[in-house]
Amino acid sequence: MEKYSQYRDRASGIAPFLPVPTVSAGIYYPFHLFLFCIRLPLLLAAIVTYFLFLQWLPIGSLGKKASLWLILGVPGIWWIDLQVDGVKKGSLAQQHRSRVPQPQSIIACSSTSPIDALYLAAIFDPIFTASYPSTRLVQSITLFQAVLNAFNRPRSHPPPGACLYDLETLVRRHPNRVIAVFPECTTTNGRGILSLSQSLLTAPRTSKIFPINLRYTPPDITTPVPASYTKFLWNLTSQPTHWIRVRIAESLQNTSRPPAKDTKSTESVHDDTASSSDTLLGSEDAEGMNSAERMVLDKVAEALARLGRVKRVGLGVQDKIGFVNAWTRRRR
Repeated sequence: MEKYSQYRDRASGIAPFLPVPTVSAGIYYPFHLFLFCIRLPLLLAAIVTYFLFLQWLPIGSLGKKASLWLILGVPGIWWIDLQVDGVKKGSLAQQHRSRVPQPQSIIACSSTSPIDALYLAAIFDPIFTASYPSTRLVQSITLFQAVLNAFNRPRSHPPPGACLYDLETLVRRHPNRVIAVFPECTTTNGRGILSLSQSLLTAPRTSKIFPINLRYTPPDITTPVPASYTKFLWNLTSQPTHWIRVRIAESLQNTSRPPAKDTKSTESVHDDTASSSDTLLGSEDAEGMNSAERMVLDKVAEALARLGRVKRVGLGVQDKIGFVNAWTRRRR
């Protein structure tokens, strides 16, 4: 993997974009193949049934969450280790509901796998968003789009014609929902936290920001390389069980003030007809942060790194784009 040494963090040597190798099944390969052949049709049937039919039916939030848990259960995702900062195990439901995301709060989640969005939907039923390093605004997306984004190539700019909003607008429009943000803007293998998008800086001061880190065992169901559908499905359905380690940090708040030069851009998205050309920030605006804003992003990044027991890396979306191009050329 020396060809990709330039996409390692120079300080730590961490390579967050390389796929995690799958442990050989050895003599248990026939059993893994049997699980794959049994589970794959069931998983695809559950996914098609939910996204084409059930999500549009009036089955209520509980019905949709039960359907999502069925999708997670088919490939053997049964074990969830949930821990919340400052809460003892077993006491969360009794006295610490404020320690987890509630309506009008914002989730800042690590991004490693399509399972991230499915798990968040099954627990919190949030409004999903896509962040980009070129703008502080976010694109409101569906659960299905959030799942597909884990397989897509990284983008430094929103797609043409995308309607962008600031987080304060989304919180105001959806007062009974949680907002989910993936501030790294692209997936990694879970071994480091990338530079964060500035989209979190548009969160209202009154909303709580909850950093959440998800780690998987085995870790080979992460998708740092785009379009790895076959490998992901094999790793997901051929293993007997999977374990998700979920860590929720204490809530943070956006204590920074938005720069005056961003006020016009923020206000323009209050109209549903705002175009992407009206809402994108210039390169200088995207890079410029004051000390208070940088402190907010540093706190979120440090929390994500601490929860995942990994380090922050000095890499971002542009580095991922370069890595994907090099990886694709090598595989041809």
